[in-house]
Amino acid sequence: MNVTEVERKESTKHCCGNGCCRRDSAEHEEEGRALIDQRITENNSTNADRRGYGLLEEVVSARNLNEAYKKVKKNKGAGGVDGMKVDELLQYLRDNGDEIRQTILAGKYQPSPVRRVEIPKDNGKTRKLGIPTAVDRVIQQAIAQVLTPIYEPKFAETSYGFRPGRSTHQALRKCREYLNAGRTWTVDMDLEKFFDTVNQSKLMEILARDIKDGRVLSLIHRYMRAGAVWCGRFEDTEVGVPQGGPLSPLLANIMLNELDHELEKRGHKFVRYADDMVIFCGSKASAKQTLEHIIPYIEGKLFLKVNREKTVVAYAGKIKFLGYGFYASKEGYHMRVHKKSQDKMRRRVKELTSRKRVNDYELWIEKMKQYIRGWVNYYKLADMQNLLKETDGWMRRRIRMVFWKKWKRVRTRYRNLRKLGTSHANARILSCSRKGYWRLSKSPILNEALSNRRLEKAGFLSFSGYYKSVKA
Repeated sequence: MNVTEVERKESTKHCCGNGCCRRDSAEHEEEGRALIDQRITENNSTNADRRGYGLLEEVVSARNLNEAYKKVKKNKGAGGVDGMKVDELLQYLRDNGDEIRQTILAGKYQPSPVRRVEIPKDNGKTRKLGIPTAVDRVIQQAIAQVLTPIYEPKFAETSYGFRPGRSTHQALRKCREYLNAGRTWTVDMDLEKFFDTVNQSKLMEILARDIKDGRVLSLIHRYMRAGAVWCGRFEDTEVGVPQGGPLSPLLANIMLNELDHELEKRGHKFVRYADDMVIFCGSKASAKQTLEHIIPYIEGKLFLKVNREKTVVAYAGKIKFLGYGFYASKEGYHMRVHKKSQDKMRRRVKELTSRKRVNDYELWIEKMKQYIRGWVNYYKLADMQNLLKETDGWMRRRIRMVFWKKWKRVRTRYRNLRKLGTSHANARILSCSRKGYWRLSKSPILNEALSNRRLEKAGFLSFSGYYKSVKA
């Protein structure tokens, strides 16, 4: 990495360059016919009763399956146990789509086991994910598309997770609304390993209230019981809903909707996002009573497990919800970035500014930009000007340290400092210094050579600069 790269200013707009941005409609139509048998057409009977016998026909209709395929392709994702990638899906569906549809209609389709993986959590533990095959993702997506319009009107108003037209920001604004209305004592609810402990029989009972086509119920049940492959071994899935497929978020909402309506019936105010929930109460005593009375319903009626260690009654300023915290001011309650979220962000920035990870200059800058934009867009509701200003100073210091390490030799450092406008005497003093990298990254000489303005011109994005642009 040399000084000319530091001074370079990005002046071109990004484009893939391979014509994918100008795909013609003929190609879309070709993909859209992936699961269509030209001899099969939809008829009015498929829409006669969406909950009755014709529901499975609607699931496997050409229109619905084609839409499901497009969404799966757009979302990409890793392959399942069969190793098939999403890019290979189109040709496979062209060759086997009609047979798959007929097998599903005959009630003989058997889903493949999910490929189980574990991803690390912030607390050092891991979360289990089940990755379905590409074909099963299409079918699950098709089921979800048909069931969503049935269940959406039934879901509670303050349930926000994995629902069309709803977001984390809406959930957070609702929390602030309840806090400003005086409900400042909360029950911070944590369901222990929710997706892994869902009682399948209870879930099927709930589904059967609204889905009268037994073939759809049977197909969903087969997906829940398909099993998982972990470390080369097959594991049965008698409990739980494997997290990772397109259908699991909807099934989770259907299950937890029972809890939502029970809370509404009891007159409680709450906000839920998937399995994260906060109940808002007017006093500490009321919050304790709410927790004491709702646990028997959750564990005795829904057969879910409440994590007693993480489920707490707490004042609003002490809770963490969707990465945010809350604080009181004269104008009411405001949002802040929770301390744990700040620590997580700093760990990620430290990874991105590690010399061992910086091999390609352009890729390094692009990864930094992507992370900063994504992080700020998510936390833009929080008051964080001071936090971001402090973070930017620390991040720029780490960037300067990366350059100093990359220059390595004394003569390389001297030459680059001189090209950046440093005097002969200062360039010689700094390049010959034996002090540590981190200490030298704070040197006034290096700070002047690799100034904030020069780093910005080179393409490095700052947290506070981007925050100002999204708040404007």
